[in-house]
Amino acid sequence: MTDLVDAPTSPFGWKTMWVLAMFDLPTGTPEDRHHYARFRKDLLNDGFSMMQYSVYHRHCASSENTEVHIERLRRKLPPEGEVSFVVITDHQFSKIRTFWGKKRKPPHSQPAQLEFF
Repeated sequence: MTDLVDAPTSPFGWKTMWVLAMFDLPTGTPEDRHHYARFRKDLLNDGFSMMQYSVYHRHCASSENTEVHIERLRRKLPPEGEVSFVVITDHQFSKIRTFWGKKRKPPHSQPAQLEFF
């Protein structure tokens, strides 16, 4: 039986992880665009969300879970281009600072469920 007093205690935000997928894929040919769209769809199907163009992020419960998602996507990499995965703690992710220009464009309006033109 282990002594709970000696057990390491780290904040929850240091145990949960974020995976950032950053990619630069060619889009010069129809085949390149197909591979780009396929990889982007694979990211979305695996639970990633777009953070910026070509930068997607996903929350994971542990570092082991991050490896599962990275390996799953590694097997689906396009034949050309570059893809990088960065793993950071939830605590580090919370320190990301995002800035926008002074003249922000209004968000696109959401279309109605069904529209006829």
